[in-house]
Amino acid sequence: MLAKVNRITHGSDYRATVRRGARFTGASTVSYVRSNRDTDAVRFGFIVSKAVGNAVRRNLVRRRLKAAAYEVLPQLMEASRDGAGMDIVIRALPASAQATWATLHEEVSRGAARILSRQPTGQRATVTASPAKANVRP
Repeated sequence: MLAKVNRITHGSDYRATVRRGARFTGASTVSYVRSNRDTDAVRFGFIVSKAVGNAVRRNLVRRRLKAAAYEVLPQLMEASRDGAGMDIVIRALPASAQATWATLHEEVSRGAARILSRQPTGQRATVTASPAKANVRP
């Protein structure tokens, strides 16, 4: 489970990350990443709408995403040792309702690898899931 210091708890932080962060798109999730100078921690937030399914299915997806985030947290913490923290919001798409644990874990891991390989700037960028078709739009 993610510690409280590693969770986004305010709606304003969710909004700022989704609106101003870099976007990484996968088949089942969309991840938004924004550097946060207010804290030195890596923080995660999760958005799982009713389009994913009923409450049981949404909570299952959210728990799987949290567990996957917990596993990639040490890698991201090492990368953010420059003093600035990082906010990451993962939005579950309706396809995540049928996705297996391995699929969701792979998407979160792949998103973390992209974050580590390319530190986002202040501008929002879109990166598609296919490595062969890496479209970047400012």
